[in-house]
Amino acid sequence: MFRTGSRQRGDQGPAAEALRLVKVSRTYGHGDGAVTALHEVTLSLARGSFTAVMGPSGSGKSTLLQCAAGLDRPDSGVVTVDGTVMTQGGEAELTRFRRGRIGFVFQQYNLLDTLTVAQNTVLPLKLAGRRVDRRRVREVLQSVGLGDRLGHRPAQLSGGQRQRVAIARALVTEPRVIFADEPTGALDLRSARDVLALLQEAARLHGRTVVMVTHDPVAASFADSVVFLADGRLAGRMDGPTPDAVAERLAHLGDDMPAGV
Repeated sequence: MFRTGSRQRGDQGPAAEALRLVKVSRTYGHGDGAVTALHEVTLSLARGSFTAVMGPSGSGKSTLLQCAAGLDRPDSGVVTVDGTVMTQGGEAELTRFRRGRIGFVFQQYNLLDTLTVAQNTVLPLKLAGRRVDRRRVREVLQSVGLGDRLGHRPAQLSGGQRQRVAIARALVTEPRVIFADEPTGALDLRSARDVLALLQEAARLHGRTVVMVTHDPVAASFADSVVFLADGRLAGRMDGPTPDAVAERLAHLGDDMPAGV
């Protein structure tokens, strides 16, 4: 069974934790071929925050997102989302939890080509066995600029519009945390900025906690803060990021880490 953490009893309002990782580690493979993707990562993110996760290839960014989102299980450590420990319970229970409190936005959209915009958007609700509020669905799609595209199929949309559908799909379940994995990687500059503005709005206006993996310093500058990873370990944090400051930090990532790390 999942275990509810003590945070709910001490919740003091909008600054309360939405996501917490404590000494989370994940290793792939065995013996001499084992690769440690995460090593005792501890991280806490407040409700309504927008955080970018950055680091070089192989630094553990995607593994961090997958473990935090319940798509992969860490070998050790604790992941808590909205006061509930996710590193316990069976797979069916974990799936129900994800559908109720977590939203996902992926680089390649993950839309079903045979479904309309509206049908793709409500799919998480149907999979969770939840009632579909058609008015709410229209409001969400209007908020992402697709109010006149409800009957269109993905093939009839641009890349930016497809990603907006993915964001609407993530928002319609009213999740506590939205995880975005390189959400602008396949988009042109203008579409990317529109998508990032929508993620900002999800955090600032609607109180969602957004965690975005990205390699792009410009994309990271839309976040409230940036968490840096190197060799599976936390390598620093930057609040109020700018593209130049992020790029500079990435260029010297690891320079100031302790010897042996």
